[in-house]
Amino acid sequence: MPTSTLWTIGLLVLSNVFMTFAWYGHLKHLERSPLWIAIAVSWGIASFEYCFQVPANRIGHDAGMSTAQLKTIQEVITLAVFALFAVFYLKESLHWNHAVGFGLVALGAAFIFKPW
Repeated sequence: MPTSTLWTIGLLVLSNVFMTFAWYGHLKHLERSPLWIAIAVSWGIASFEYCFQVPANRIGHDAGMSTAQLKTIQEVITLAVFALFAVFYLKESLHWNHAVGFGLVALGAAFIFKPW
């Protein structure tokens, strides 16, 4: 796997960790806070997400990845990060239907990357 692809994936993982905390972390720690505080904190966290997402997309695109491929990688990573976050941070259970749904997304991703 080319170094640029590894950098792209690594940066996308980091960006998704920040974004997952921005989108869902307030459900655990700010559930009693006013909504505007949750929004402000989430925006603050999300700003770090952009510091990883934008370079990841530039590196990947410069290496020849299409925007469809970059978006697909990002979505698969998002689901993986979310699943880990939900189980280990939010202490929620994932069920068989979640696994099937995530698997179907991964199957869709395979169609994006298969050369036809």
